[in-house]
Amino acid sequence: MEVRSENNVQVRCDKIPSQVIPRTRLQVWFFRVCSTILLWTCLVQLVAVGELWHPRLLTGLTNRISWITRPPLRVQQSLHSPPPLVPLRNYKSNGFLKVSCNGGLNQMRAAICDMVTVARLLNLTLVVPELDKTSFWADPSDFEDIFDVRHFIDSLRDEVRIVKRLPKRFSRKHGFEAFKMPPVSWSNEKYYFEQILPLFSKYKVVHFNRTDTRLANNGISLNLQKLRCRVNFQGLKFTPQIETLGYKLVRILQERGPFVALHLRYEMDMLAFLGCTHGCTVEEAEELKRLRYAYPWWREKEIVSEERRQQGLCPLTPEEAALILQALGFDNETQIYIASGEIYGSERRLAPLRAAYPRIVKKETLLDPVELKQFQNHSSQMAALDFMVSIASNTFIPTYDGNMAKVVEGHRRYLGFKRSILPDRKKLVELLDLHENGTLQWNEFALAVRQAHENRMGQPFRRRTIPEKPKEEDYFYANPQECLCEGKNCDDLLGPNNSSTLQ
Repeated sequence: MEVRSENNVQVRCDKIPSQVIPRTRLQVWFFRVCSTILLWTCLVQLVAVGELWHPRLLTGLTNRISWITRPPLRVQQSLHSPPPLVPLRNYKSNGFLKVSCNGGLNQMRAAICDMVTVARLLNLTLVVPELDKTSFWADPSDFEDIFDVRHFIDSLRDEVRIVKRLPKRFSRKHGFEAFKMPPVSWSNEKYYFEQILPLFSKYKVVHFNRTDTRLANNGISLNLQKLRCRVNFQGLKFTPQIETLGYKLVRILQERGPFVALHLRYEMDMLAFLGCTHGCTVEEAEELKRLRYAYPWWREKEIVSEERRQQGLCPLTPEEAALILQALGFDNETQIYIASGEIYGSERRLAPLRAAYPRIVKKETLLDPVELKQFQNHSSQMAALDFMVSIASNTFIPTYDGNMAKVVEGHRRYLGFKRSILPDRKKLVELLDLHENGTLQWNEFALAVRQAHENRMGQPFRRRTIPEKPKEEDYFYANPQECLCEGKNCDDLLGPNNSSTLQ
């Protein structure tokens, strides 16, 4: 077949080389790829502009796009070079500080912050902390299984020298045995200078075998208080595996709308330790009592449950939590994430809460079992996921003021005083019992609950200090006020400097 071109040249179509057709397909494919790249580039730029200016109309859109366009953490790390290292602080080390943390994830987290601070104060070299493997949870996780150890070392190198292990000359194989001791609880700088520092001259290595609350809440130099915050909010970064899954949980929840993180601390270990059996069967109460006696370091054995509950010293039960949420005005469409481990009594005890709030979810229901498999039997790693979700939630409500509740509360204050409702359990038990016996009708009960919590929503205030009773005063990590404001702004934000001291 012949056709004529514009120049009247005859061309035979059946003689056109076969390579022309594939080349045309290649051009189409190339155009599609370029268009796709251009489209994603525009989306990323839109996110960047939205994050810079935060226009109200684009906030929701950019938030959603940022979750979609953000690659997994491992990919981000491979695509971008690591941030430049902070300058190394050069100092003559007075010895090595080895620490064994005790307790759950958040108790250990606070202890790590304190131990870094002590190492800085005494010019010591800190060995990467050992985590508790002998407590109720029996979690075999090491530090590097939960926290990014390289980031921990590098991000704090301008303050303190941190090493992964002791030099070989200080190992047992060479016949060396470190001096072990627990520091005195709630100690100040003077104690560490006068009682602890001389030990390093004698032993070179000192091993703190308990680390919970070993540094005072108050009376510590401002630069050291700020260092505690820096370790907590910047130095302790979860591993990429934990962060990736934690971000996924948050993304799933946010795509479904606002959500409440309910730290329902109605778990077997807490109930046994505190002796709280309200709402339990006789058999369950006996089981909890046996568990309490099985752990020698749980010192209190004979406990009257109802007396403890009336004092506000027991976690709210799931049934009580449902009533309090309703009284606070959360309707039955509220999305609630249960930030805790296995609830004692399982679904039987969760039934009233689930009936009141059908949109209850847990990490186990939001993620594929395969995704959680790597964290099974590692309670601290599971708790890290709950920690991330609690930090990101629209509202955080703990049913008991344990270590996680306090550390999350402080983290949310640091992030801009995000809403945290802190139940007054002693007052709530009184109101709950009056409502249950018919003395208080529902409207009266709900009004009283709301009034009791008007000033317990995570608003700025100064820590309450109680001289000679540090265990009863406000915890540093629940309200790290030194890190929330600067200079004169603190009086405007937190109130007068001397308004919170009790005698």
